[in-house]
Amino acid sequence: MLKSNETIIKTKNLGKTVSVADGDLSILSSVNLTIDEGESIAIVGASGSGKSTLLGLLAGLDSPTNGSVALKGTELTALDEDGRAEVRNKLVGFVFQSFQLMPRLTALENVMLPLELRGDKGAEQTAVSLLKRVGLEQRLHHTPMKLSGGEQQRVALARAFVTEPAILFADEPTGNLDSKTGEQIIDLLFELNQEKNTTLVLVTHDTALAARCQRTLHIEAGQLT
Repeated sequence: MLKSNETIIKTKNLGKTVSVADGDLSILSSVNLTIDEGESIAIVGASGSGKSTLLGLLAGLDSPTNGSVALKGTELTALDEDGRAEVRNKLVGFVFQSFQLMPRLTALENVMLPLELRGDKGAEQTAVSLLKRVGLEQRLHHTPMKLSGGEQQRVALARAFVTEPAILFADEPTGNLDSKTGEQIIDLLFELNQEKNTTLVLVTHDTALAARCQRTLHIEAGQLT
């Protein structure tokens, strides 16, 4: 267990530029950020401001054009794709707006998958207990097509937390849900966050969700304001 208030995410002069027809387009520039273990952070800003790009860079899903990102002291920018994937598997969980469940797998199989990939022996038992925790004990053997949007997002939450990640990244986790279901998902997210002392980094348009985080970071035209 880390000591409390230990830095878990750190960026230095983080930037991302992409080539477009008439030159280079800067999506993010000079982002300096420190996030401590167990913190909950909301990243807010207009569409196209660079929020999801920042999330992808912090998670090591994408590489910056300049600057660096470190997760728990490991410099992602110094690693190749295999190295970054290894760090993600050890430290990171994800929840996306579009759920991103495997359509042919049941709820139980979807949640077991990350554990099976890393060779955990008790994958089924762990997955069942987490699906019960999110209120889906009656839906273990349903495929995503047979689940409502809220139920699919609960499966996605269970899958994200099943490996007990140190950091959870969530990109618009309530974006495809009605407000009542969205509130239930938010409650669950923060309950799991507190139980596991997981660092939570959310991209959201939802002001109620942002208000529940300890800090809100505003991005405008690719810069933290």
